[in-house]
Parts: sequence; C-alpha cells; structure tokens
Amino acid sequence: MTVRGQMVRFALVGGVNTGTYYGLYLILLTWLPYVAAHVVAFLLSMIGSFFLTSYFTYRTRPTWRKFLLFPLTNAANFVVTTTGVYVLVDVLHFATHYAPLISAAAAIPITFVVSRTIMLRPEAAGRERKREPERVPR
Repeated sequence: MTVRGQMVRFALVGGVNTGTYYGLYLILLTWLPYVAAHVVAFLLSMIGSFFLTSYFTYRTRPTWRKFLLFPLTNAANFVVTTTGVYVLVDVLHFATHYAPLISAAAAIPITFVVSRTIMLRPEAAGRERKREPERVPR
C-alpha cells in the first residue's frame, strides 16, 4: 500500500465524514438544540471516521488503543485551523470568509501524518518484543 493511495483514501474518508456529520446534524436538529445536535453528530461521525480510517484508509485492525488516540487527529486539525485562521485574518489581513478554507486545506497534511502515526504504530510499542526460541543443537 502506497502513501499516495493512503492519502487519496484519507481524503475520501474526510469527504464521507463531513457529509455524515452534516446529515446527522440536520436530522438531529429536528429534535435537539443546535449545540447538542452538533456534539452528537460530531461524536457519531468521528466514530464512523475511525472505522473507515482503520479499515479503508490504512487497512489495519481497529483496537481500543487506536480508538482512544484517534481524537488527537481532530485536536491537531483544530489547532492548525484555529492558528491558521488567526494568522490569515489578524496578521495577513485575509478575508474572514476564505481564511477557514485555506487553514483547513493546510491542516490536511498534518492531520494525515497524525492519523497515520496513530493507525500504523506497532501494537508492541512500549512492550518487550517476543523473542524467537533459541535453537538447541541436536
């Protein structure tokens, strides 16, 4: 599996995740206040994104460890996009309507690297690797 293929699948999962979030948000908005609809839709779409990222993007087995670390991809995205919006608007004087789009585009490679690190890190990290049994001469 090539990194380029992973990047393409990562982008596809991002598109599906965005659509899933927005669809869930609109559905939930009929029963819940907008903030609650946002939070529930966000959490549900992130869970779906985890499994799609695991099975489709990196073709790896999901684990509880990966599941618990996966929100770090969203945290990385938030930090990069928030910093980017601030720098673009307050420092470089970009229009407020375009700054989030530019920042989101800039966050994709960083989010990809964080995601790839979480999903492909060996499970044995931090544990002693199993040794092959010593061969006994006959």
